[in-house]
Formats: sequence, C-alpha cells, structure tokens
Amino acid sequence: MIENRLYFVRDTTFTEVASKIRTGHGPDNKATLRSFAIDQLRVAGHTRIAAGLREMSYQPFHRPLDLFGLA
Repeated sequence: MIENRLYFVRDTTFTEVASKIRTGHGPDNKATLRSFAIDQLRVAGHTRIAAGLREMSYQPFHRPLDLFGLA
C-alpha cells in the first residue's frame, strides 16, 4: 500500500511516466531523488506534496536548505 501511494505521488506530481530518461541507471536514480524529496517534505510536515514543492520554490536558494536544517 505504501509503495502504491509513493508511486502515485511520484507519477502525478513529478510526471514520472512521461520522463525521457530511459537508459542506464538514470531512471532508478531519478526515482530515488524524487522519493527523497517527497520523504523530506513529509518529514517537514507537508501533507500535500505539490503545495510543498511550490512553497519551497518561492525562495529556491534558502527554503530547501531550511528543510534540511542546513541554513
């Protein structure tokens, strides 16, 4: 069930199925990065991933660092 939920979020938010990356380890690496981003947003308390991504994009050089506790 959890894997299905994660896949659904990755597909709808990041349009993973439409990705042009198809060779080598690229698809696995991108899926890992997308999953990591989703996990970090959930840990930070975001229940709506798309809204969390938009919020992080308002200050792209500051807010993601806050999310990781690096600012």
